[in-house]
Amino acid sequence: MVAVKVNKLFPITTLFGFLSAGAALAQGATPSLGPTPPPVAGGQVIVNTAAAFAESGKPITSGLVWRVYEDKGDVTQPLIVARSSSPTARFALPSGNYIIHAAYGFAGASKRISAQTGTLNERLTISSGALRLKGAVGDSPIPGNQLSFSVYVPVGSNSEGRMILSGGHAGDMIRLPEGTYHVVSTYGDANAIMRADLKVETGRVTEATLNHRAATVTLKLVASEGGEAFAGTAFSVLTPGGDVIREAIGAFPSVTLAEGDYVLIARHDGKVQTREFKVESGLNRDIEIIAQK
Repeated sequence: MVAVKVNKLFPITTLFGFLSAGAALAQGATPSLGPTPPPVAGGQVIVNTAAAFAESGKPITSGLVWRVYEDKGDVTQPLIVARSSSPTARFALPSGNYIIHAAYGFAGASKRISAQTGTLNERLTISSGALRLKGAVGDSPIPGNQLSFSVYVPVGSNSEGRMILSGGHAGDMIRLPEGTYHVVSTYGDANAIMRADLKVETGRVTEATLNHRAATVTLKLVASEGGEAFAGTAFSVLTPGGDVIREAIGAFPSVTLAEGDYVLIARHDGKVQTREFKVESGLNRDIEIIAQK
C-alpha cells in the first residue's frame, strides 16, 4: 500500500546533498570532466546565465550547478572550462563555441552557444519535480534511520532497469526530471521490502508513504521461558523452504522481517536448537528458543 500526496514544488531551498556531479549530469548532456584551464587575461566574452522552471517560468534561486564546456564538435569530447554554483552565474570566456549545462539534482538542461563578442545572456529551462519518501507500518511511522530508498528508471518491461539513487533517506527531497520512477523501500537490513511506481510532475513534490507489512523480532536462546539469554549464540533465520534470510551472533539480536512464516536455528555450545515462528505485521516481540538439556 502506498499513500501518495502531490504538492507544489516551488521554491525548493535545500539541495539533495548526496548527488554527485556524475549523477547530476546523468539526465542531460554528459560530456566528460577535465582539468580547468587558467583564466584568459583579455579578449573575453561575458556570458550571464540563469535557469527557470519549465512549467511556471519562475527563476531557480538555489541548488544549481553550472558547468561550461568547450565545444569542439561531435568528434572530440568537450573539456570543462568553467563552473559555478551561483544561481545566476557570470562567466568570462575567450571567444569560441561552448556547451552550457545546468544541473539541478538529477534534472538538468544543456545548450550550445557561440560566444564571439560582447555579452550574452542565456536562460535555460529545467523540467524538474521531486520525490519525498517515508515509510510506515500500519499507522505508525518508521523512524528514518531504519529506512533506505533506491530509485530506478524503468527500461522496457524491466521496472528496475537503471538505478539512479541508492541509499536515499526518508524525508530527503529527491529532485528528478518529469517521469515515472520505480521506488524500492527497505526497512531494516533483511527482507522487509516494499516497491511502488511513482510519477514525478514538473513543478510538484510527490510525497509518498510506503506501508510495510513487517515487524521487528528479538532472538533469544534461554534455559527457560522468560529466562536470561545465552551470550554468543549464533542465530539463523530461514524461510520454510530453507532460504537463509538473516544470520546474527549475540545474546539477543534484533531483526526486522516481512510478515510471514520462518524457521529459527540457534547454535550454542555445540548444540543446535530450532523452532518455527510467525511474524505478524506491526507486532514486535521476542522469539525464544528453549535450550534442550
